[in-house]
Amino acid sequence: MAIENVQQLLTEQLGKNRCDVISTTAMIDKDYYAVFFPVESVVSDITASNVQTGTGSDITNLHTTFAAGTTLFLNVTRIQLSSGVAICYYDQVI
Repeated sequence: MAIENVQQLLTEQLGKNRCDVISTTAMIDKDYYAVFFPVESVVSDITASNVQTGTGSDITNLHTTFAAGTTLFLNVTRIQLSSGVAICYYDQVI
């Protein structure tokens, strides 16, 4: 998704599109473009279609603890937390 103007950027930053607020329930078959952690959270499973694999790059590196305020900008299709909260943003307009 390309940001085409200042208004679109502001809309994205203010979360005007759809989102899921999740805790430990597995979210599967999703199409998130960003995941924000408002509190310290532990990711136990994540799949992102735009993560390259190869020497030194592996999605399992993201099975870790994220500090409050962290945002992942990835095309996340599956995520599960073992603790914490995540706000997961769709590209769909309400």
